[in-house]
Amino acid sequence: MVTATATPALILASGSAARRAMLENAGVAFQVRPADVDETAVKTGFDPADAAGLARALACRKAVAVSETAPGAWVLGADQTLAFDGGLVSKAPSLDAARARLKSMRGRAHHLHSGAALARDGQVVWSAVDMATMQVRDFSDEFLDAYLAAEGEGLLACVGSYRLEGMGAQLFDRVEGDYFTVLGLPLWAVLDQLRRQGVIAS
Repeated sequence: MVTATATPALILASGSAARRAMLENAGVAFQVRPADVDETAVKTGFDPADAAGLARALACRKAVAVSETAPGAWVLGADQTLAFDGGLVSKAPSLDAARARLKSMRGRAHHLHSGAALARDGQVVWSAVDMATMQVRDFSDEFLDAYLAAEGEGLLACVGSYRLEGMGAQLFDRVEGDYFTVLGLPLWAVLDQLRRQGVIAS
């Protein structure tokens, strides 16, 4: 007679290719089911200065939304916010907007907050947020033109209009914080919690 219980299913409530790659590369088995959440409504109730709180709240909302449709499954929600110049930065709607944003960040620092949450049966079991400080170098207009031409509209899916795992690495003098946090997931904390909940082997 088999007495061992099956490993609980894990669902990633995000369509982010970077988050998917992080979990896959870490050897975590999961399914993808992006959450349908009104992010604007969530942001409305937050102080623009509370970027960390918003990242956590969005992650929780996404995890809960998907877990309510998947009884018994563990659901990982995640989101990232960018704080700059006293406010929150959203994804650029066009490459022209991305150009203007990156020029405004030139030679200055901004902060990325990556939130994550685990939910089961409609209840948040755990949540966390981590921050990375991004120091943008004083790049030339010529570099910016070449960068935007090379990366194209894929940048519009990134809150900061850059991918650190790509040519975007050349935008910075230094980064203070965890690499995975920059990519959009506090991976070490997530893996630790998945082990604690028995979702992955300890």
